[in-house]
Amino acid sequence: MFRRFLGPAPSIPSPVTRADAGGVAGETATVRRIVARLEAMPPERARFIASAAYTLARAANADLDISDDETAAIERELQAHDGLDEPTAVLVTQMAKLQAKTIGGAEDYSVTREFKALASMEQRIDVLRACFAIGATNGTISAEENAMVNQIARELDVEDATVNAIRADYHEQLSAVQRIRRVTDGG
Repeated sequence: MFRRFLGPAPSIPSPVTRADAGGVAGETATVRRIVARLEAMPPERARFIASAAYTLARAANADLDISDDETAAIERELQAHDGLDEPTAVLVTQMAKLQAKTIGGAEDYSVTREFKALASMEQRIDVLRACFAIGATNGTISAEENAMVNQIARELDVEDATVNAIRADYHEQLSAVQRIRRVTDGG
């Protein structure tokens, strides 16, 4: 049926390992091991990690771009808070980025709501703090990023006082504060 609409399927080259491309042999096997590790997790843990990663990617994508620095920050957060090893954190981050860039919209709320149901208040606050940290990776938290973090905080039922306390840690990175400083400093 899809061929009728899309035409014949394009030929897809066989998977190339890094050894074929001059890299290290077994990269495909490494990816398979990572996927197997994710599949071996208890379903609730896998959903927790996936929803946390998506929420972080959502915050990073507030300005419709997830930079390499933001990607690295998401990977670090997954390793630090969710106990993932680096290859697994990289894979989960890439999957979350793809979803955040292509799905978005109503899915944002649904996934954040699922994370809220699975997480303790402390874990929700940790993710919110990580959202601010990811936005600040380039030295400036844009108005769009700040608004997205506010939206995520509301969806996670984090109290305004807690959000404001976390935001205070990133006060100097807020684009509005930086703009005011440039004007008052004559720059």
